[in-house]
Amino acid sequence: MASPQSVHDEYEHGCGVSADPGSVRYPAPSGYLAARLPVAALASGSVGALASAVNRLLVSRGHDPHTWLLDPERVAASFTADRMMRIGGEPVAGFAPMSGFFAAADGWVRTHANYPHHRMRLLTALDLPDDADPGTLSTRIGELTASDVEDLCAEAGAVAARVRTEPEWAAHPQAVAAAAGPLVSMTPTGEYAGPELSAADPAHPLAGLRVLDLTRVLAGPVAARALALLGAQVLRVDPPQLHEIDWQHRDTGQGKRSTLLDLTVADDLDTLRGLVATADVIVTGYRPGSLDRFDITRDAPGRVRATVGAWSGSGPWAGRRGFDSIVQAASGIALIEGGDRPGTLPAQALDHASGYLLAAGVVDAVTRRGHDGLGRDVSVSLARTAHTLLALPGRAAAPPEPLAPGPATTVTHGAVTTARPALPGYAEYPFPAHDWGADAPHWV
Repeated sequence: MASPQSVHDEYEHGCGVSADPGSVRYPAPSGYLAARLPVAALASGSVGALASAVNRLLVSRGHDPHTWLLDPERVAASFTADRMMRIGGEPVAGFAPMSGFFAAADGWVRTHANYPHHRMRLLTALDLPDDADPGTLSTRIGELTASDVEDLCAEAGAVAARVRTEPEWAAHPQAVAAAAGPLVSMTPTGEYAGPELSAADPAHPLAGLRVLDLTRVLAGPVAARALALLGAQVLRVDPPQLHEIDWQHRDTGQGKRSTLLDLTVADDLDTLRGLVATADVIVTGYRPGSLDRFDITRDAPGRVRATVGAWSGSGPWAGRRGFDSIVQAASGIALIEGGDRPGTLPAQALDHASGYLLAAGVVDAVTRRGHDGLGRDVSVSLARTAHTLLALPGRAAAPPEPLAPGPATTVTHGAVTTARPALPGYAEYPFPAHDWGADAPHWV
């Protein structure tokens, strides 16, 4: 049977940090997040890694470590936030009609078209008109091989993957590249000349830390939200022309301020560079290389620079777009979880686990900076997190339906109901998500 502690231990070993000075207690296995793969162990282990990182920070600042008792129902609620959320009492749609599994001529593909620009790229890649519907898309994909769909979409900047078996993925050069590194990569960089974190409040040990959140969708925003929960001042920056999906922002924007900057406008670019220069932590989650032309993070000596990507920083797919559902399809997870057709995990577990692991890496990097005065680059990838999930023991041949978290795991503010934090000891996030882009682009 897989243990959350094994994920926790893999994180600490890979980052080269000391074992938790306090205690993270994992309860007995429950029916939450039940699946053929040990998703619950991955989920609790990633949250536990963050809890341990907080303990190391507290001890380094002269405080006693916490004793953390993880609640599997709260963890499951956080990981299935899309299913727990209600806006005006109504559930939200996790995926758009053109996001899903489609039968190709020789197998299956998974597409991702939640954003309008990804939908348009998908239609362009497959030579379909702008007004095509999901039925037309299905017919077109059925005329092509799964590899052809994958290649055409990659060339057009669209997002789709051929559904592979686990052995097929293990032999793929990208799988080899993703598996080669640690679960969370942490590399020292330049010397830090900014103020040190006091961690005066054990409940909010990151108070005073400035975090610039340049991420979208789930994994990166989840990481930055966890830092906000711990007291950091988090400012998320988005381009005004790429509106975030509303329910995602309402969930992952909790505890953050939200502003808009158009980096093609000189004044906005200067504003962002000023924010970078005064940030303690910079979290990025855009496709590798997409921000390079703006040259905004190079001159950030000693800062913690955290990144999340789909496929890892090396390998033939390093610069390719990807999302949790796409990595599940490519890595063999979809076929493991499926029956007559591909299936899915009971949550976007690769996204959420990667987010908590990245947040743990940031906290440990801040702690280490207090010791040696060096900034660090911290990175995770969904494909590397998938490798850990696939390597865990304890697969279930016939898992039961996963238990649904109850109403006690949610909190309501106005018309919006969201899942409570997965980290124990916190009833809710510091404040509900502000309207997207509603805040001024400066620190408070």
